[in-house]
Amino acid sequence: MATMTMPNSTTVLIVGAGPSGLVAALSLLHHGFKDFVIVDAVEQGENTSRALVVHAATLEALDTIDCGEEIVAKGTKTRIVKFGNRSSPLVTTDLTSLDKHTRHPYALIIPQNLTEHILGEKFKAYGGIVHRPCKVASLRRNENDDRLTDVTFEDGKIITAKYVVGADGARSVVRQMAGIGFTDPKTGERGDRITNLAQMVLADIIYEGGDDTKVEFSGTMTPDSFFLCVPMPNSFNEFLAMNGQEVKGTIYRIGSGVPLVDGEIPHSPSKEYLQNLIDRFGPTNLSSVPSVNPNSKPVRIKEVIWSTRFRTHSAIADKAFTRLGEDELQGATIAADDSTMKHGGIILLIGDAAHIHSPAGGQGMNLGVRDAVFLGEALMKHINASASQPDTDYILRKFGEERHERALEVIAFTKTLLSLLGTKDEKISWWFPISATTVRDWVMWVGGKLGFMQARMAWSMSGLGRR
Repeated sequence: MATMTMPNSTTVLIVGAGPSGLVAALSLLHHGFKDFVIVDAVEQGENTSRALVVHAATLEALDTIDCGEEIVAKGTKTRIVKFGNRSSPLVTTDLTSLDKHTRHPYALIIPQNLTEHILGEKFKAYGGIVHRPCKVASLRRNENDDRLTDVTFEDGKIITAKYVVGADGARSVVRQMAGIGFTDPKTGERGDRITNLAQMVLADIIYEGGDDTKVEFSGTMTPDSFFLCVPMPNSFNEFLAMNGQEVKGTIYRIGSGVPLVDGEIPHSPSKEYLQNLIDRFGPTNLSSVPSVNPNSKPVRIKEVIWSTRFRTHSAIADKAFTRLGEDELQGATIAADDSTMKHGGIILLIGDAAHIHSPAGGQGMNLGVRDAVFLGEALMKHINASASQPDTDYILRKFGEERHERALEVIAFTKTLLSLLGTKDEKISWWFPISATTVRDWVMWVGGKLGFMQARMAWSMSGLGRR
């Protein structure tokens, strides 16, 4: 909880201190701007390890504000990702094709709560403070200056800001109070179909048994699901120990689709529930069933560190930039030179407040962090230009449009990837009596032999083409 009293007014108020909110604050500091306040609704952050991968485009963006080095030092650099069926590999995605494009030609494995901790410590080193718990209750125009926004918190505290940045997650109060819609953009692609991955489980676990339980970054495709297993860096054990949770042995992140016919997933899936998923959908060398596991000793879950459930869906805010109440004044479309652009405090959305999608390809936190890095630059341009120009909203409108476009591209990509990994085991047609999963596996096997397909997948995953 913050010990410093929150001021009554500020130029920029950042609502939400997850990775996106913290990076937005660090981006402003990097540009020499300190007149901002950052708040969060929960009393303690770093509560989830959900996001797992930081890609090249995100690391490059973080480098521009001097925040990438510490994160890279704590993560594991992965160059190879294997996909296969339960008993054999089908395709290996090699990221070495990125060598000529970036100084980060790898996928960095690091859990979200550790990333958030590193960002938080860097923010503290600059003298920054996150005010907690501060939950936004309402937004309204300031009575004396309608270009400002009065933000009221649940405890009655009010802070007046020129810019309000909503980095408060998928259920963003800032977005809702600003009246910005949040809907699924139908891409018209295969990804809009129902897949085997409509509901999923994520968990951090410790294995025991087996001849050798060391497992590489791998994905396993079955007719009914998709199973993911990723070894965590040792720094995650150190992070947990620092917070009073001693864990011995390699921690693995597992993820699995759960068929809808299985019913609703329990709130916090148990060891037994997770073991059942591994035995049904994981690679045979991780099975706890002796007759299935090719090793002399079967593998089983020893300990569950954390587990959660979720449904895969996508949504995007109608816009990432607006002025509070502008639609009420003149409708949703406003001319760039309209004088009414001066009315209403500025509202900006980044991260999950602006867009959500499936975890396929590990794109979510990456996109939000890049939003935040570029927001700092856009805000500084707007603040500096406002001192001498009558209408500067074109700067933030351009930022909002660019981030909206990037989000649409990522949503389309993750939908396509989710459709591929979660292909349902159905016959393609009556005249072609081969299942879709068989065709999928064959296409992936062939594609994995082609260098240009390998390079294309690596490029798509890296985010370098849609920063």
